Amino acid sequence: MSATNKTEIADLGGGCFWCMEAVFERLPGVVSVTSGFAGGTTENPTYQQVCTETTGHAEVTEIEFDPAKISYSKLLEVFWQAHDPTTLNRQGADVGTSYRSIILYRDEKQKLLAEKSKLAAQADFHNPIVTEIVPLKKFYKAEDYHQEYYDNNSSQGYCRVVIAPKLEKLEKAKVIQTEPQTGKN
Repeated sequence: MSATNKTEIADLGGGCFWCMEAVFERLPGVVSVTSGFAGGTTENPTYQQVCTETTGHAEVTEIEFDPAKISYSKLLEVFWQAHDPTTLNRQGADVGTSYRSIILYRDEKQKLLAEKSKLAAQADFHNPIVTEIVPLKKFYKAEDYHQEYYDNNSSQGYCRVVIAPKLEKLEKAKVIQTEPQTGKN
């Protein structure tokens, strides 16, 4: 079977998009990861607006991937390992609806795979998974300074204290690779 050069998109939110972006860009088969917002009602929201918790948006990553190299289901497996999907509207010290666990599906196939994956993942958690599975209405790209945040700011405090340990844990578990696999957004 020859490669078709066709890519697909997954839209996932598991707390801070800086964390999720750093995880997913280290997966072979991921072409690009873009930090942004989705799941709310405000059109073209800014980061400052989303931080007010009045837009309804969550911080999410739009993941372009090559399904010949990595499946949507595999992305979901990593998603469950990359955050705590049992905490409502928070990840660690990041609190609010903008940090909620959310899968935004683009079609019926993604919806069914997300629901199946959530059921399977529940076996790995003592508390119930609270992740929303909802249709994607629109993805809004975050400001440029949010893109590739960890790679451009790895010595910054949040990156050293929150993101680096998460990456180390996932690298040790052989979930992700050490270096980013994607190019610039």
